[in-house]
Amino acid sequence: MTGHPTVVFADLTGSTRVFEAMGNARATETVTRLIQWIGGVCEAHGGRVVKSLGDGVFAIFTNGINATKAVLELQRNHQKRLQTWPAPLRMELQIGVASGEVVEVDGDCYGDAVNLASRLSDLAGPGQIWATESVIDQLQGGEARHRSLGPINIRGKNEMPVVHRIDWQDEVTEFLTMPATLAVPARTADSSFAQIELAWLDVRSMFRAADLPIHLGRVDEAQFVVNDPRVSRLHARIEARQGSCVLVDISTYGTWVRFHGTAGASGEIALRREECVLHGSGEIGLGAPLSDFSAPTISFNTTGGNVQLPRRETR
Repeated sequence: MTGHPTVVFADLTGSTRVFEAMGNARATETVTRLIQWIGGVCEAHGGRVVKSLGDGVFAIFTNGINATKAVLELQRNHQKRLQTWPAPLRMELQIGVASGEVVEVDGDCYGDAVNLASRLSDLAGPGQIWATESVIDQLQGGEARHRSLGPINIRGKNEMPVVHRIDWQDEVTEFLTMPATLAVPARTADSSFAQIELAWLDVRSMFRAADLPIHLGRVDEAQFVVNDPRVSRLHARIEARQGSCVLVDISTYGTWVRFHGTAGASGEIALRREECVLHGSGEIGLGAPLSDFSAPTISFNTTGGNVQLPRRETR
């Protein structure tokens, strides 16, 4: 056997809304058929369904390669299906994958990998696949495109595991992976990003690179508070990384970014559990697109030394 036992949790999001829209009988039938399909795809790739969890599936594979192939097929085929569904009825998949020791007792499975995969499926945004580095290490390069999200704080774990997002959207994978190329080489880090100024309504704050990371959010624990119901309690994180200023979305409804003075300046970048490098100046929309004039909008302005950060393109 190559690789290590690999656990997959695949959960449907938005099922509560679907039950309200369709009624219990029809919604139950729809969810049940989706769960059966998810289980079937896992089994077709050599996985074993340990249990169904109401609106999700817990499956185990002998290795990370088979598990990755299964979750890629799940996201790609489910996304095609969703394009034909009315918006209120769309239930997206969020998937967590982890490799490691698994102990089986009376047909059920336990272990760190089980707990980790379950937690990653909770943290992954709709339409996303989050996997531990132990899964990525088993891939031989051709199975999947992926990018590191860095160490993630997992409830109940002392050490922060390094987590990767597996990109399944063939046509936009290159676009999604672009920020990874925008980091300034470490030798120029000291002279690049220096500080960022944020402004919302009459609130204006300046944060130096040494002050980061900070959180933008609705609650007082956030270092920059935006009091609007569309803003998550902790909505986004701004961190200094290898001389760059990086915005990371950790919200329920998403974050939008628009840069001033770039080619295609009217274009917005939508982030859903994704990140991008902030450079120059622009706006950040929390919980609603910037094209919505009522969106809670933060103006930002970054300043640095003599290194010009590469600009992220909008397409």
